[in-house]
Amino acid sequence: MPSFAEIQQYFAGVWRMMMGRSDGMRLLDLSADGFWNSFFAILVAFPPMVVGWVTIANELAGGEVFAFRFSLFTRLMFTDLATWVLPYAILALAARPAGVADRFVHYVVANNWASALFAWVTLPPMLIRLFLPEAADLANLITFLIFLCTMVLSWRLTNAAIDKGPAIATAVFAAMFAASLGVLFTAEGLLGLSRAG
Repeated sequence: MPSFAEIQQYFAGVWRMMMGRSDGMRLLDLSADGFWNSFFAILVAFPPMVVGWVTIANELAGGEVFAFRFSLFTRLMFTDLATWVLPYAILALAARPAGVADRFVHYVVANNWASALFAWVTLPPMLIRLFLPEAADLANLITFLIFLCTMVLSWRLTNAAIDKGPAIATAVFAAMFAASLGVLFTAEGLLGLSRAG
């Protein structure tokens, strides 16, 4: 697993990319080891994701017993992990025909670390929902605003990582967003989940 200093460096790199500075890519490890190590971003994102799963499981379970809540938690975890990883498999198959195979590693590495950063950014509204359920409307508003911001930043990150112009970046961004939604809805349907809020 990357060291804390390396994780900070990767976060700094993706942030620079999201601010329109393509030199942020130099702060990422694009080697074969760096590619696979970027999936440790899932572990970096795990604590805030756990808070989210607990929060949503509690809301969906209502007054049900702990075993049902744990079942919901497990299904939410599987759904989010599948939504994180499986779209990359789709991109891997489409990358060569789409003409972005030479930037596949750049995109995956950057997107993994950006996803971990976004997971931490969404932690505050989830904590509000968990500990102050009466303020759910405020938490949902904050979550929506964060979502809008992350969409803009994700597009900018994609543009810097793909480095083939805004049109190609938009196509990749839209395709990956659609793939993520497809995996999400499929997993939720298969696992009998219906997300709250």
